[in-house]
Amino acid sequence: MHLTTRQAEIVELAKTQGRVQVDELAAHFNITPQTIRMDLNSLCSNNILVRLHGGAVFPEARENVEYESRRQIAAKEKAAIGEATAKLIPDHSSLFINIGTTTEAVGQALVNHTRLMVVTNNINVANSLRLYPSFEVAIAGGVVRPSDGGIVGEAAIDFINQFRVDYAVIGTSAIDPDGSLLDFDFREVKVAQAIISNARHVVLVADSTKFDRRAPVVIAQMAQVDTLVTDRVTKPSIRRICADGDVRVIEVAP
Repeated sequence: MHLTTRQAEIVELAKTQGRVQVDELAAHFNITPQTIRMDLNSLCSNNILVRLHGGAVFPEARENVEYESRRQIAAKEKAAIGEATAKLIPDHSSLFINIGTTTEAVGQALVNHTRLMVVTNNINVANSLRLYPSFEVAIAGGVVRPSDGGIVGEAAIDFINQFRVDYAVIGTSAIDPDGSLLDFDFREVKVAQAIISNARHVVLVADSTKFDRRAPVVIAQMAQVDTLVTDRVTKPSIRRICADGDVRVIEVAP
């Protein structure tokens, strides 16, 4: 495909930002949204960009790793993060556990606790913790993603909003150098935002590979987190943001 000058610039913006929006591009080029939509449709039909509602993304920003593969990425680090996070959760407390392979590692590390109330939108967490009679497990309703057993959608958000818990254990697909927590599925993001809003203490669990990834949808900002548990913080900007926002950082790497 031969790209016009404007289309080439749109592609470069998508590479840099991960995502471009129709209205923002129209303002940037001082042309109509209809013209921008035609450009995006052409770029997407030629597999240069991937079309989303209201805009498009560069393909690498849309790619997510399949669930079973993600479970194997930084597996030892995730297990250590899970153990360290479990130590933060006292017996006789209530908590949310969100979608993600690292949050599942936290669930596995909680099995020696007693009298926990666990509210989750993660089928894998619910299925493993239901076996322990000292746990009360509540699972959200909604749309089940076949890829990982995550439950998303408005019904899940309504369910989460019924609770006010002591702790929230959340994951993220990527962490931007500016402190933005990012994900791929806007439906999952909405549920995560409800979880953050309804917890007294928010714990973000993320291995260090997340500092080098990109994703198009913002969950929250690092300053909204109370504790970050990771194997190591690899970005100086994140360390500064945590210090400025009074976010406790726990690094589990030797």
